Amino acid sequence: MAQGTVQVTHTGTSRWRRRTGEYASLAAALEAAADGDVLTVAPGTYRENLVVQRAVTLRGPEGSPGSVRIAPVDGVPLTVRASAVVQDLHVEGQDSAAPAVLVEEGTPELRDVRVVTRSAAGIEVRGNARPTVRRCAVDNPAGVGIAVLDGAGGVFEECEVVAAGQSGVAVRGGAHPRLERCRVHHTSGSGLSATGENSALEAVGCEIYEVRGSGVQITGRATAHLTDCDVHRTTADGVTLDTDAVLTLADCRIHDIPENAVDLRSRSVLTLTRTTVRQFGRNGLSVWDPGTRVDANQCEIFDSTGDYPAVWVSDGATAVLDSCRVHDVPDALFVLDRGSRADVVDSDLSQVRNTAVSVSDGATAQLDDCRIRDAATGAWFRDHGSGGTLSNCTLDGTQTGVIVTKGADPTVERCTIDSPAEAGVYVSAGGRGSFQNCRVTGSGGYGFHVIDGSRTTLRKCRTERCARGGYEFADSGADTASGTSPLVEDCTSDESAGLRAPAAPETAVQTVSHSPGLLGALPEQRAQPAPPAPAVEPEQPSRTSKAVLGELDALVGLESVKREVRALTDMIEVGRRRQQAGLKAASVKRHLVFTGSPGTGKTTVARLYGEILASLGVLEKGHLVEVSRVDLVGEHIGSTAIRTQEAFEKARGGVLFIDEAYALSPEDAGRDFGKEAIDTLVKLMEDHRDAVVVIVAGYTAEMERFLSVNPGVASRFSRTITFSDYGPEDLLRIVEQQAEEHEYRLARGAAEALGKYFTELPKGPAFGNGRTARQTFEAMVERHASRVAQVAEPSTDDLTLLYAEDLPELP
Repeated sequence: MAQGTVQVTHTGTSRWRRRTGEYASLAAALEAAADGDVLTVAPGTYRENLVVQRAVTLRGPEGSPGSVRIAPVDGVPLTVRASAVVQDLHVEGQDSAAPAVLVEEGTPELRDVRVVTRSAAGIEVRGNARPTVRRCAVDNPAGVGIAVLDGAGGVFEECEVVAAGQSGVAVRGGAHPRLERCRVHHTSGSGLSATGENSALEAVGCEIYEVRGSGVQITGRATAHLTDCDVHRTTADGVTLDTDAVLTLADCRIHDIPENAVDLRSRSVLTLTRTTVRQFGRNGLSVWDPGTRVDANQCEIFDSTGDYPAVWVSDGATAVLDSCRVHDVPDALFVLDRGSRADVVDSDLSQVRNTAVSVSDGATAQLDDCRIRDAATGAWFRDHGSGGTLSNCTLDGTQTGVIVTKGADPTVERCTIDSPAEAGVYVSAGGRGSFQNCRVTGSGGYGFHVIDGSRTTLRKCRTERCARGGYEFADSGADTASGTSPLVEDCTSDESAGLRAPAAPETAVQTVSHSPGLLGALPEQRAQPAPPAPAVEPEQPSRTSKAVLGELDALVGLESVKREVRALTDMIEVGRRRQQAGLKAASVKRHLVFTGSPGTGKTTVARLYGEILASLGVLEKGHLVEVSRVDLVGEHIGSTAIRTQEAFEKARGGVLFIDEAYALSPEDAGRDFGKEAIDTLVKLMEDHRDAVVVIVAGYTAEMERFLSVNPGVASRFSRTITFSDYGPEDLLRIVEQQAEEHEYRLARGAAEALGKYFTELPKGPAFGNGRTARQTFEAMVERHASRVAQVAEPSTDDLTLLYAEDLPELP
């Protein structure tokens, strides 16, 4: 058969009516063909726009795939309007406003057709068409790969979208195709998309990957059902649902997603069964808005590559996890906002770097028969209106088992918290909560640690082997009379120090009237003699404010600092005298901000300031407790509040000096725990304003930024004192003081050399001011020792004089 001809085999019901003919064009052959005829096309390129309107078979020659090219200049290269068979053709289109293959009617079958085009769509199915498309490939970098529209359907088996400038497969207008064992990749839009009421997409055994967009996007009341599918390597979310979309995922795998693995909102509904979600950069499941719901059964969410919660439920949405596993993630489940709810049943949350369950802003979480293991914080109910229930759960290997803060009020019943590193249960900042039949064992800290007058209820709880004690009720103890302290009934401990109530040590076991006692199972503990009080060294007589101010005046330089401290001291002193005279005293905030470079005397002045306040009777002790970020910020959520509180308690009666305080609020804070330290500190400063003076210190520019981004902190401080850098003369005086203190003298010319040295010394970020002076003196002493060690019998001058040549080299 010659190239460019079409051989048509006419067939009928009888083999005697079989005949063969050849035609010069495809159009002529199609015009002559009748239903049932087979049109075999010779190899070649055909610049025709074909329209198949009869139930014929149109095919290329056997054994030569791709040898027949249908490539008109414009328009639709191939239109099918009948239940025909089209196979072994290569179709090319160039019209950006038209599809390359258009199926409009009937139930045709397309087999082994390759579409390489730059058209609006590679294959478009519309109207009443219901094609079966097998082993076809579409390469269309200019438009949609496969479009099924306007009520059409069909089955696509083992097809591949090699490239698409928009969606790989697009379904809309009430269409409902089925994809079986298809591959969709290298698309510039969604891999699979369905939109519009009554639009439906079913996919079985498909793979969607290398997508510049969402892997699967279902919107606008469309529905979809994916079974045994893989979605991976997208640039946007793996699966997106929006506006009343409905999607079912069964036995699917979603992985290697830089954004949310699954994101749904606006009343969308998602059902996942036996599906795995892994290696996602943001949330594994992200659920938003009232009416939006996800139901996950026997699913696994794990191996996050980002720093976000694995499951995020907010704005009134609902999530249900049944028999699921969430592990190797920064946070497992975050539920936020009033109306949001999460129900978790018979599930495992493990290997969680921060918080397994976080409930905030009025949300609710219900966990039944769940297991939380190896998490920094097991469950944290954060604020007013937030709550829910933990029932029959086990929490093993956490830093803190359950945290309740700021008015949150969960119910925790029949739960076991085993081996928490810091506390089994920690309640603070007005948190509430009801704990019934709960057990804490092997705590590295307290079993139950309740502070700040939190109205927590403990009934029939038990602690065992808790290193710091079974129960600690800071501030007011377990006193139920005031209505602002814990209510404790029938709780027990295996430790004699089970309940610590510092406000009333002689009644260390307090219960409601009908209760047999917090430690009712251990009556012998009351009979134990009190341990002898530790020996206390007699306090050194405190100096007067005049004596301390004299030491301040003796410091080198710092003239503006001295004036500021004297002015503040005078105000406090006069206020005290006015009170003694029965007059009103002006309120003076004693907390300070020290700004300046390292080594300018900030710590020294803070110590003297504490002594001054103690001498005036403003502080009880006046001692200095110096801390930095590492002392306040824990490695996980919850531990920071505890560390900050402990540091504050150490400073009670004195000064808490926080060096480089700006490190608590880094510019790229993100999920940094420093904010937790700041929030805790602000509340403590307000609640105990007369017990501790807080001084925050650091570089000038960084401290200005720190105060500007934390208005709550800035409002607590009365003034900022700037410590200017020492000049060369000041540094020389410091060296002279060091020399005198250590019984050295500066030889003639040494002072002038030192002044020149400090003038020329580079003042980079590492310049240490006072430390630089001390380091210079120490270097001179070392060089002096090396020189004098060579003298057999050194004189007194040899042993004490420092010369200009003893100066170190300039860096």
